[in-house]
Amino acid sequence: QVQLVESGGRLVQAGASLRLSCAASGRTFGRNAMGWFRQAPGKEREFVAVISWLGFTTYYADSVKGRFTISRDDVKNTLYLQMSSLKPEDTAVYYCAARTAIKAVTTPEEFDYWGQGTQVTVSS
Repeated sequence: QVQLVESGGRLVQAGASLRLSCAASGRTFGRNAMGWFRQAPGKEREFVAVISWLGFTTYYADSVKGRFTISRDDVKNTLYLQMSSLKPEDTAVYYCAARTAIKAVTTPEEFDYWGQGTQVTVSS
């Protein structure tokens, strides 16, 4: 089993930067691709960014490309999402996810473990 705990979400103004963290733990955590997804009120959960095991491959949603950066520290078992130039449409609950495979994929159905989410609110 893998446990994921997100942190770093808060209320910010448009144009600000914010870094989310996701601490991973568990006996089975190891060679996992990991990703960030988000869900705004009344909308489906959507892909934001994903990173393969060891970090050689990353993918981003078009809506965040050039503004968000996903990274991982496998010594600390922590996933990060650096967000800059935030927009009101980035407002959502952000979820960290891990899959029991090394390859980065973008569909939420292929992730096996999920955190509880952290709220990011961007005011205009």
